[in-house]
Amino acid sequence: MKKWISALTIAMAFLVGTAVQSAEASNTYTVKSGDTLYRISLNHGVSVADLKEWNDLSSNVIYPNQTLDVKENKNVASQSTSRQETEKQAVREMTVSSTAYTANCSGCSGVTATGINLKANPDQKVISVDPNVIPLGTEVHVEGYGTAVAGDTGGAIKGNKIDVFFPSRSEALQWGRKDVNIKILE
Repeated sequence: MKKWISALTIAMAFLVGTAVQSAEASNTYTVKSGDTLYRISLNHGVSVADLKEWNDLSSNVIYPNQTLDVKENKNVASQSTSRQETEKQAVREMTVSSTAYTANCSGCSGVTATGINLKANPDQKVISVDPNVIPLGTEVHVEGYGTAVAGDTGGAIKGNKIDVFFPSRSEALQWGRKDVNIKILE
């Protein structure tokens, strides 16, 4: 009987310890090769801006084996409303030259520079940008298109140019080439 109680006590201690470790582990994420802040933000239901703020990141660059906080640390000065409850504000507005592209062409992999599979996610709103102008992972409101993520780059996308993703060639051709106003969101 004592062995049974001892075994039960050890099993309970193990289960409680595992639950605590699991809860703690869910607050952090260890970066793997090929990860992007955008993909990590999608997987954890948080914004790229929050990930950068919680981890004191000044750029979108992350490294394998880096540990990131993926949930707000309640010990940090709490805010009266969460960032997700407030409407995102434009931090910069500009006019850019835009073109459109699709992932459904011969030779197109459909995977963006940040790892978004556009063939598997055809409804995803993504734009190609010059990362020197708009950092990858940034949310951008594009006039006539909606809110998209700066999730791709392109050889011809330099300076104040963007390329807007559409799931079909006909939609991309319909967009054409035009100047549009964009808002960089925080």
